[in-house]
Amino acid sequence: MMSAIVLTHRWLGIAFCLLFAMWFATGIVMHFVPFPSLTEAERFTGLAPLEGGATIIPVLDAVAASGITDVTRVRLIQRSDGPVYVVSGPSRVRAIRASDGADASVEFPNVALAIARDHARQRGLDASNAAIIARAEYDQWSVPNGFDRHRPLFRIALGDAAGAEIYVSSRTGEVVLDTTRWERGWNWVGSVAHWIYPTVLRSNWSLWDLVVSNLSLVALIAAVLGAVLGLVRIRIRGRRMSSPYRGWHALHHIIGLVSTVFVLTWIFSGWLSMDHGRLFSRGQLTAAEARVTNAAPDWRAAPSIDRKPLSSSAREVEWFAFNGSVYRRDRTDLNGQTLTKAGEPTSNRQVAFLAELDVLSLTTRLAAGCGTASVLADDDDYPAQSILPGAPVYRSRCGDLWFDIDAADGSVVQRLDSSRRAYRWAYSALHTFDFPVLMAHPRLRDVLIVGLCALGLVFSVTGIVIGWRRLRSTFAA
Repeated sequence: MMSAIVLTHRWLGIAFCLLFAMWFATGIVMHFVPFPSLTEAERFTGLAPLEGGATIIPVLDAVAASGITDVTRVRLIQRSDGPVYVVSGPSRVRAIRASDGADASVEFPNVALAIARDHARQRGLDASNAAIIARAEYDQWSVPNGFDRHRPLFRIALGDAAGAEIYVSSRTGEVVLDTTRWERGWNWVGSVAHWIYPTVLRSNWSLWDLVVSNLSLVALIAAVLGAVLGLVRIRIRGRRMSSPYRGWHALHHIIGLVSTVFVLTWIFSGWLSMDHGRLFSRGQLTAAEARVTNAAPDWRAAPSIDRKPLSSSAREVEWFAFNGSVYRRDRTDLNGQTLTKAGEPTSNRQVAFLAELDVLSLTTRLAAGCGTASVLADDDDYPAQSILPGAPVYRSRCGDLWFDIDAADGSVVQRLDSSRRAYRWAYSALHTFDFPVLMAHPRLRDVLIVGLCALGLVFSVTGIVIGWRRLRSTFAA
């Protein structure tokens, strides 16, 4: 048995030592430079103020013109080519011209270029040298599945000092992603390497999932076997422990013993990042729950709240369905909004956020045994954030099942059953160290992550040296 463990660990170590070193090194980079995305602050800042005097069709007509039968959200935004309704259902999205209900998808590069320039100017970016680079389904930075409903994407280089590039959806004409030269450069040696994320592989989600999850599992097995050998090989002489090895083998053994707990938990939690419902629940609504939350409202109620004129400073107006009712959400700045509920008396229907009773009314339809809905604290063990900075997130506990609802726009932020709560600790806490006590002390968390990953990197380098020497001696013979 021991001989089999030795041989298996030896050859798996040789095969995976470079991969281990890459994971530890890129983990440090990823901690400081996340994968490129368009933040909500960047998206909202890039929106132009709505033209209050423009003639627009009612939102009810926009819903009808979209052809989407299960519409749950409609947003009114100002594009460079005029006001547009973005009509969304659970699986489809369409852009409709607010002036006449015509299709507002973007077919021509010059339209996408004008949208990108306008977005950049709103954010104070230099767009004087902007130019279209490509119109493509995928590239390295747009491979995540969240962009599927927007493909193909127009990629526009601003030509500024930061090397910024902006991606415009061909379906809605919205800016959905931006990157800079700095982000792209660091992500090649960060997220792309760490996640094994080349476009040719990641564009096929099922294949990527299979490859990375299996590689991670085999790497975990190699680490577990190494931990077993490391403990078995300890020599105890009196009160002293020592290694029977010399040179690089001794260094590998000693560093391995010191870092065993971290290496095993980090590799294990990294493997769990690819779980996707295999061992733990995915945190997604069931089909029955989705039918409740995604139920299309009676959009004929929308005109009752459309009589409210557009604010001269409004940048976005959204109509959304929540618990069978239609709400209108006017946003004038990043941190502020006004909600108006259809069917309520004028004096009562304008509020900033959904109330506790609104949330509880929905969650009692999702599950039995729901108690009161309470606002999440900033240091909650299972954190969730609103799309609007500073807005409350309500948690409704329905027995063992919890629902977190964004009070700003009514979306379900998290569905937490016991399995998902366990996954939060087994994956997120062990892999990113987002324990509440460490999140309250970010510098300490930085030091721990960098220090432990550096230790893992040194440990991996000793394995690379040992593996190289083993291969050289084997093939030289």
